[in-house]
Amino acid sequence: MSTSKEYLSYILEQLSSLDGISHRMMMGEYLIYYHGRIAAYLCDDRLLVKPVPSAIKMLPGAEYDSIYEGGRKKLLRVDDVDNREFLTNLFIAMYDELPEPKTKRR
Repeated sequence: MSTSKEYLSYILEQLSSLDGISHRMMMGEYLIYYHGRIAAYLCDDRLLVKPVPSAIKMLPGAEYDSIYEGGRKKLLRVDDVDNREFLTNLFIAMYDELPEPKTKRR
């Protein structure tokens, strides 16, 4: 199952007060960028964020999930996607801890 465009639109609307939010489709799922850094993944209509220290602190007890079944990369699942203020604060808190984008070789 892939992420629906309706779920993508809903998450983007929830994050609409933030400047610098963008997305990119990848194999039926979506990457969510915040000022050019990968902050989250939308997979099977789930919002998964990178497990940086600020996200772990703001999501105590959140379950770790992977992008696909059997995947080794574990991300934090955000269940409270209806709380716009919380999502905004989560992305702001995470920003400084997100890895810089990799430079592409020519």
